[in-house]
Amino acid sequence: MLGLIGIVMIFAMVFGGYLAAGGKLGIILKALPFEMMMIGGAAVGAFLISNDIGAVKHTLKDIGKVFKGAKWKPGDYRDLLCLLFELIRLAKVSPVAIEEHIEAPAESSIFSRYPRIQKDKEAINLICDTLRSASMNYDDPHQVEEVLEKRIDANLHHAMHGSHALQTVADGLPALGIVAAVLGVIKTMASIDQPPEVLGKMIGGALVGTFLGVFLAYGLVAPFAGRVKAVVEEDAHFYQLIREVLVANLYNHPANICIEVGRQNTPSHYRPDFNDLEEALKALKQEAA
Repeated sequence: MLGLIGIVMIFAMVFGGYLAAGGKLGIILKALPFEMMMIGGAAVGAFLISNDIGAVKHTLKDIGKVFKGAKWKPGDYRDLLCLLFELIRLAKVSPVAIEEHIEAPAESSIFSRYPRIQKDKEAINLICDTLRSASMNYDDPHQVEEVLEKRIDANLHHAMHGSHALQTVADGLPALGIVAAVLGVIKTMASIDQPPEVLGKMIGGALVGTFLGVFLAYGLVAPFAGRVKAVVEEDAHFYQLIREVLVANLYNHPANICIEVGRQNTPSHYRPDFNDLEEALKALKQEAA
């Protein structure tokens, strides 16, 4: 919603201010299709040259994050802590019983209680792979911790590709606007024998290219890139929480302590309330009893 409001404000303030100052939209509207063809077409072409088909699809999908926001909500963080509590407690009570859940999470009665998490392949793989590592009796928990850190960093780097691609397009748009403007000037110089009123309109049309390149870069594409980056970083906290809890488990802390470590390391705007989480954990204990 905020994204749509922001776009409306950008257009309203820029073009509203232009009209309020006495500007006329006629010359812009006349030149716009041709300038957009040159600038927008060149930007799309450059984007396709610098990315493979997978990256193109990834970036187009990421544009939706500007309007949808972060995937994981506060309730998902509470559910994740409850899921990890169930798995850790079961692993401590019966290392054999945990195997059926981490080997077939799609069929697990524990994972099925949290369908949003169960659908996320990366979250499930992080949890199951780490618990499997713990069952192999690693002598040094730092080994698993380091592997987790590298894995999460690699996933974050990959998730950032859409933001980087959009920012690259934003950086190139002003230059492409200049290219379009230069072509407009070349066209104008070829008609130098025309009256001043004709030349004025032609020069004005050429300057639309410079305006459009800068406007698209700093008014739309760069903010989109920044928003995608912010959303990806927000969602990364979810996977960091998995790391914090499971690393605490590797050091043989009690299940409650592992969950509290994760809760404390959750960003404040996502962090579950201590009492609410405690009630949820008590309910899980009663179900298991």
